Amino acid sequence: MTLKLREGVFTTETEYGIALLDEEHDRYFTLNPTAAVVVRTLLDGGSAAEAVRALTAEYDVDAYSAEGDVRELIGELRAAGLVEEPVEG
Repeated sequence: MTLKLREGVFTTETEYGIALLDEEHDRYFTLNPTAAVVVRTLLDGGSAAEAVRALTAEYDVDAYSAEGDVRELIGELRAAGLVEEPVEG
């Protein structure tokens, strides 16, 4: 699956990770460094499996935990209305 931000949602790099700016609703969300790795991977066209591999390569986390974290983050981004429905790929 790939991820695409909804129109009006922008990213900006921060010292800590990434901020997602939602202009339509005048709000922002900060993502920690591990979430930033996932979002960068998915926004660059990577799959959820590739995001899991990126997490396990960069951090001391097992694939099972990383997979759960990736799923949870995608769910939270959807629930916040920040992303369009993912396209399987």
